[in-house]
Amino acid sequence: MQIALLGDVMLGRLVNQRLRTTGPDYPWGDTGPVLRQADARFANLECVLADGGAPEPGKVFHFRSDLKNVEALRRGGMDVVSLANNHVLDFGADAFREMLPALDAAGILHAGAGLDSEAARRPTLRRVAGTAVGFIAFTDNQPDWEASQASPGVHFVPVGDGGRRVAELLELVRRTKTHVQLLIVSAHWGPNWGSEAPPGHQDLSRALIDAGANVVFGHSPHIFRGVGLYRDRPIIYSAGDFVDDYAVDPVERNDQSFIFMLETRGNAPHTLRLHPTLITDFQSRLARGSSGEIAGRMQRLCQDLGTRSRWNAAGGFLEIPIGQEPAP
Repeated sequence: MQIALLGDVMLGRLVNQRLRTTGPDYPWGDTGPVLRQADARFANLECVLADGGAPEPGKVFHFRSDLKNVEALRRGGMDVVSLANNHVLDFGADAFREMLPALDAAGILHAGAGLDSEAARRPTLRRVAGTAVGFIAFTDNQPDWEASQASPGVHFVPVGDGGRRVAELLELVRRTKTHVQLLIVSAHWGPNWGSEAPPGHQDLSRALIDAGANVVFGHSPHIFRGVGLYRDRPIIYSAGDFVDDYAVDPVERNDQSFIFMLETRGNAPHTLRLHPTLITDFQSRLARGSSGEIAGRMQRLCQDLGTRSRWNAAGGFLEIPIGQEPAP
């Protein structure tokens, strides 16, 4: 089984304008052949899909994409999206309520935000290539957007406080793992910049794995961070940005990312293949000319975390063996 994991997919602002004059395949550039290799695809949806709603007061950036662009997600093959982030309520509860049935109608599962606290915390379950796969999503951004028993919002868990919400998250992981064979926990955490994995993220990732998570998939920082391994389970501390219209920082390079292709054997993570990507003209493209440079940066970040990898020039991907030595 192969599952493709993607970082932030932001279809608002200039991406939205481009989608008004192009086809729904546009944001995915030439990444389709790689994405189609996967049995399932998961991404963080860093915007709201809606035609209505009003900008949330007090926020600097507001990301909304036309409701019809749910078709772009469908054409990209997205099976599951995380809504646990700091932009899903940019245009208020009405826009959020508009999006949910559109995702449902398109057959795109979602986790991490809901019409009340129970729905926001609820795991998403999907059978992939005969395997029961679970997805849990949470964020430590926007505490004022935390869902309540009577109002919509996100599954908010403050990383590092060791309080009630962290305990409830770990219990949710333990409970969910009894119903699935593979469990992916999606974490939208931390500030926008910085390539090092914060100690608090490392600690919580290990606790999540001890509780039953098979993969911890982090995002929110605009740049990618290294991949760690704990108990033969991968921790992607940040996947970076996959599609957006952001200005590019020439040093931190928020236009660079990967398709993180997870391969499992016997319902356990076996190999992680990282296909380098580059955002160009508001779409994600395979980073052919600069793939070695991007992969080299990731290799150094992984090495800092004690993770070995090798560049597969023929395949155009960086390979991280899980629970085994890398091939020569």
